Amino acid sequence: MEEAVNHPSHYMQFDAEVIEIVRHLDFDSGNAIKYIARAGLKDPAKELEDLRKAQWYLVDRIKMLEKKASEKFDVGMQALARDMGAQP
Repeated sequence: MEEAVNHPSHYMQFDAEVIEIVRHLDFDSGNAIKYIARAGLKDPAKELEDLRKAQWYLVDRIKMLEKKASEKFDVGMQALARDMGAQP
């Protein structure tokens, strides 16, 4: 009988369980990889749904990184404006 909680077959298609890999990543990237690695294995009819879930997590991660980069840019521009205003 298959172990439904600890080691179901759709978790064991690689040499390592996906959780052993994704626990070292940020939340969004880990979930995206989880959905990609397991896409369609638990339920072949849901492969496209699994890949769309992975896409959602990737888009969320990209948005977070873009926001962080934008905030750093804004802080840098403010500092530059201060420095330029402080010069004679």
